[in-house]
Amino acid sequence: MTEPRFVPLTSYRAYSEDEMRRRARAFCEEMRRRRTVREFSDRPAPREVIEDCLCAAGTAPSGANLQPWHFVVVSDPAVKRAIREAAEAEERAFYRERAPQAWLDALAPLGTDEHKPFLETAPYLIAIFAQSYGVLPDGTKVKHYYALESVGIATGMLITAIHHAGLASLTHTPSPMRFLNDILGRPENERPFLLLVVGYPAEEARVPDLAKKSLDEIATFL
Repeated sequence: MTEPRFVPLTSYRAYSEDEMRRRARAFCEEMRRRRTVREFSDRPAPREVIEDCLCAAGTAPSGANLQPWHFVVVSDPAVKRAIREAAEAEERAFYRERAPQAWLDALAPLGTDEHKPFLETAPYLIAIFAQSYGVLPDGTKVKHYYALESVGIATGMLITAIHHAGLASLTHTPSPMRFLNDILGRPENERPFLLLVVGYPAEEARVPDLAKKSLDEIATFL
């Protein structure tokens, strides 16, 4: 068994309680501005911004620090077109055949349907994959623990980083999503977790008139 190796914690920054309160409140207000959008501009976004946001996501904690994620960034129009065609095929089956009425009723306030033009309009699609196991150079398989939980945390950090940078995003989860493995050439140990649409909102973009739950509704202090 490998002996653990530790190094001094030098990255932590201590703040006064007043500064902590200010930073927490400012960040909360910043995140309250975040909205999921479905109407994107085709305006190009800087690749280096996407790269830095992905670097931020890659700092997420993970089970045994195995970092069981892979991000495929798609900007090629032909690949985006192929993804849209495959996603809309699954979405048509969902809306017309597979979805129970209760689910359709829950989606009604969002105004969604099987048409997904944003998959081609937005400058970037980020396909997020969860790795059930890793593969060493000699072909040995290494089991990943808490893979979905770890990838969920990294995805949340990615969405936050994208908003902080000044871009908008949309979480898209057609089901099933195995077509992403085929189109993007990903191996069998990777399972599509989510398709994140990233770019600038269209000038005329509108969002549903929704509200988030209050603190009392989402948290309990004991």
